[in-house]
Amino acid sequence: MTGYAARQHLSCRCGKGRTTLRNDPVLIVGGGIGGMTTALALAQQQIPVILFEQATEFSDVGAGIQLSPNCSRVLRALGLTQELDGQGFLPQYTQFRHWRSGKIISETSLGQSAEKAYGAPYYHFHRGDLVNLLVEAANDQPLIQLKLDSRVESIEQGNNSVTILVNGKTHTGTALVGADGIHSKVREILFGLETPSFTGNVAWRALVPTNSLPANLIQPASVAWWGPGKHFVHYYVRGGSMVNCICVVETKEWQDESWSINGHFPDLAAEFDNWHPTINTLLENVEKTKLYKWGLFDRPPMEQWSIGRTTLLGDACHPTLPFMAQGAAMAIEDAAVLAGCLNQTPNPTAAFLRYENLRKKRTAMIQQLSRRNARIFHLKGIAAWARNRAAKRASGSTMRKLYGYDALSAFDISTG
Repeated sequence: MTGYAARQHLSCRCGKGRTTLRNDPVLIVGGGIGGMTTALALAQQQIPVILFEQATEFSDVGAGIQLSPNCSRVLRALGLTQELDGQGFLPQYTQFRHWRSGKIISETSLGQSAEKAYGAPYYHFHRGDLVNLLVEAANDQPLIQLKLDSRVESIEQGNNSVTILVNGKTHTGTALVGADGIHSKVREILFGLETPSFTGNVAWRALVPTNSLPANLIQPASVAWWGPGKHFVHYYVRGGSMVNCICVVETKEWQDESWSINGHFPDLAAEFDNWHPTINTLLENVEKTKLYKWGLFDRPPMEQWSIGRTTLLGDACHPTLPFMAQGAAMAIEDAAVLAGCLNQTPNPTAAFLRYENLRKKRTAMIQQLSRRNARIFHLKGIAAWARNRAAKRASGSTMRKLYGYDALSAFDISTG
């Protein structure tokens, strides 16, 4: 389903066929995946939007991203099916493997079986490609204004509006959504500064040109290799022309949380020098000038996301460790639920409280499961043996819990 038909489909599911035209815009801070999806979902409900991004261009630092059915159904319902199919890679299965022998610990089908089971496909994307896709869709939508190089300085809420100061100039809207990421300025203004805790893990990200690898070395799958104190994930992006690699290593050293610290290749190679030959071959061919690392920091679930006509979304309120590939998915789900609540409830204060109540339990569960996986992936000895024996049973149950969620009807009043 694409284009006008898909947009009408989401409109009906979000508000029982009812849309609410407002003259005053909703202000969104943050032009990443969550903010842009929110803008598109609101505009689809005939709600005007002004989106502010502090960077001078729209981009998303990082390499690959996995779009599971629970979030791809939202993007497809926004009329983006053709673009997703054209630029995404469709993996056929997901695997967990032993770090040294390569033995398959667990394998689960994706591809057509996942789309049949959950009503939407599983995609692999380059983050930059996905952001560009969303920006192009937003530029085609007359109800969305995009403002770059726009840094929020303050927020003032009234009874019927919210006013923000951006680069010394005020902008007023009916409501405000802080989708400005893990270092959210909106969250800081609303709730004060926080001190995250270092998880003891550092992650590396890298890309490998497929044409530099032996033929058929990398299968059309998302593969996680589990090892003692570390793990390695790889999958295709950009239509299969690149392989995205994420390498997570336990360390006692404090690491910066930034996504853009250059990594030193010999350090990474040394971490995996005795792993399976497939891993060694991937590392030998990484783009060494585009190797980055970042420390993984944890934050407990927030008790409150909203104050008055201002709320938070995505990593701004529930940042998720990358051990379930669900961080962006949660932000995309948020966007659909928030738009549906605003469409059904004209009062933003009430709509945001409803949105928050509908989303907190699920996002807290994902945070908790991701935190748990940080331990499970890196087990050693007899604990790792027991984990491997249980993995096949657990993977199917977890997938149903994740991918079966439908954000397009989660806010439906008729179903509670």
